[in-house]
Amino acid sequence: MKKPFRLVAATAACTVVAASGCSSASDEDGVTIQWWTWDDKQAVSWEQCVPAFEEANPGVQVEISQYAWDDYWTKLTAGFVAGNAPDTFMDHMNNYPEYTSQGQLLPLDDYIEQTGYDIDQIAVGIDTWTYTDGSLYGIPKDWATVAFYYNADMLADAGLTVDDVMNMTWNPEDGGTFEDVIARLTVDENGVRGDEPGFDAENVAVYGINSLGSGGVNGQDTWANFASTTGWTLGDEENWPTTLQYSDPRYVATAEYLRGLAERGLTPEDGEFTLGQVEQLGSGSAAIVQSGSWNATSFFGTEGLNVGIAPSVIGPEGERRGLSNSNADSIWAGTEHPDEAFAWISYMNSPECQDVAGADGTFFPSISSSMEVTSEALSAQGIDVSPFTDQFEAGTLFESPAFGRGEEVGAAVGPLSEAYFLFERDADVFEEMDELSREILAQ
Repeated sequence: MKKPFRLVAATAACTVVAASGCSSASDEDGVTIQWWTWDDKQAVSWEQCVPAFEEANPGVQVEISQYAWDDYWTKLTAGFVAGNAPDTFMDHMNNYPEYTSQGQLLPLDDYIEQTGYDIDQIAVGIDTWTYTDGSLYGIPKDWATVAFYYNADMLADAGLTVDDVMNMTWNPEDGGTFEDVIARLTVDENGVRGDEPGFDAENVAVYGINSLGSGGVNGQDTWANFASTTGWTLGDEENWPTTLQYSDPRYVATAEYLRGLAERGLTPEDGEFTLGQVEQLGSGSAAIVQSGSWNATSFFGTEGLNVGIAPSVIGPEGERRGLSNSNADSIWAGTEHPDEAFAWISYMNSPECQDVAGADGTFFPSISSSMEVTSEALSAQGIDVSPFTDQFEAGTLFESPAFGRGEEVGAAVGPLSEAYFLFERDADVFEEMDELSREILAQ
């Protein structure tokens, strides 16, 4: 590929500078680069980077659009078909393999090499966003994982300490101290706790923790952080697996344990609440909620809720584990302005931009130095995110494997997983889920 543009780091923003033979629009013509996202909070955060980028790139404007999750993917697919998709967009690991196989995404390696963009500054997601052809199809922009948000007042009322929730152990046989904690926090309608004689599991007023069942393909905010502590992995390969491994005895034991919690009244049954995770904790329906880092500001912004964050459980092998996925910025292969498009996404994923966008705490930046800015900004708001960042720094986070036909896999195995946690199917369903995954992944 010819080198029509380079990025200049001398200004606060990456600058597009024309070289000979350039076929892109001139400053006089003007260029508008579209960037789409499904995340309403991140749309506001990244908008803060636009003025500096446009100032450094006269004639180039950025237009940000946000659509709700389901509409987002429908509109994006329609844009691919119609030939009017956005130049750049926030991409998800479940979808990018299919888009890449269809030729809808621009490989970024040549642009990275020619512009001197420092891809090594990106601390997460590079392996996941590297396709089977060895090329990178998105610059990882963020990372996220889950932890336990707890009601500190309920904790104190139960006679428990912060240390009790900060150091919970777990195993699929007796539940470890994790079960001790959630049983103590569970209260029936007569005021009897889950670890006391006479507890009525059929009439629960406050659950110790929210539902830990179902969770789709990877169980990010339900069972993943439990099952992974046993040594189990979702796929038979780190990326591009040939099968998913739900029938592995370690996963089966985890699923049976977590479903049993609902049977004993310590968690709600899957689907029992229509309330979201933040609302479950805020309303007092649950004393602990396992939820994502992306919800931290929402939990702490809930009026009247005295909330804290505790890390995931310490499993039978003596380690915590946390599923972490990274969204990325991709370029549509049909863009008429690939150089300007790369200039924009590379600026988004620079310290200059991530320091600004990440300061409001709506996401965790992919650049470590910017993550420090985010942590400090959240700390100033009284939000200690060390339960998330400590695992990041300790290397105990892991990424879900990349594989093609993600929507098909989800549509096939998701309902079966849900049926299991709704007590409509037994453990024989896991062999069926594995077989379906093998058939789809082999296509």
